[in-house]
Amino acid sequence: MKRLLACLSIAATLATPTLAQEAFFDDFDKLDTGRWYVSDGWSNGAHQNCQWANDQVRAENGNLRVGFAPKPKGERQYSCGEIQTRKAYGFGTYETRLKTPKGSGLNSAFFTYIGPQQGKPHDEIDFEILLRDTAHVETTTFVNGKSGDGEIGSGQSHALPQPSDQDYVTFAFTWEPNRLRYYIDGELVRTMDTPATIPSNPQRIFFSLWGSDTLTDWMGAFAPITAPIAMGVDWVAFTPLGQSCAFDQSILCRN
Repeated sequence: MKRLLACLSIAATLATPTLAQEAFFDDFDKLDTGRWYVSDGWSNGAHQNCQWANDQVRAENGNLRVGFAPKPKGERQYSCGEIQTRKAYGFGTYETRLKTPKGSGLNSAFFTYIGPQQGKPHDEIDFEILLRDTAHVETTTFVNGKSGDGEIGSGQSHALPQPSDQDYVTFAFTWEPNRLRYYIDGELVRTMDTPATIPSNPQRIFFSLWGSDTLTDWMGAFAPITAPIAMGVDWVAFTPLGQSCAFDQSILCRN
């Protein structure tokens, strides 16, 4: 399964993230700029047909809105949204409830990442919905810049309970030193326990929505966008490993 490096460019001001140990739950009644940094003024490479724009990320009616709009920025035809935590987080449970738009050539993602921009190897844990098919989500990891270890590829596709453009879906993963478990609407859908596929470095939490004219094999042919669209994030949370049931919606409260 083809997978592209999710984050090639990070603002220099975020080069050395602080490691966060505390649990948090954010329902986006407002955008907490002490917790979140909004990407602005660059893109992740020539494959991307949009540039990150801070006006594509905002808290609105109790949701985080991560947008994509037919609004030129820089040398790109479109503006798109990305948000990341200022701190890095380690082993624990990461959870969110979100709804996406639909459209070929677009990618909505909830993921964690750290890399050379922060003086670390490229480690990453992903949920990605390729919006040409909102009935499925892809899960992936990167360890030291590699996805999988030779014959053991880390990318998998999973059916969603309902298309993500029709209703909200809850995504979660529990990351341990020797195991990674992915959940969709509270149901375990994947367990990874091959050491070479389990990241070890604390990472920032990201949400992004972006498009591509060139990655057609993976994302489909880009369908031109004529009006603004957005991914809506109802909430996001982190619970450190060893803690349980930090908020009512958590999968940790089910046991």
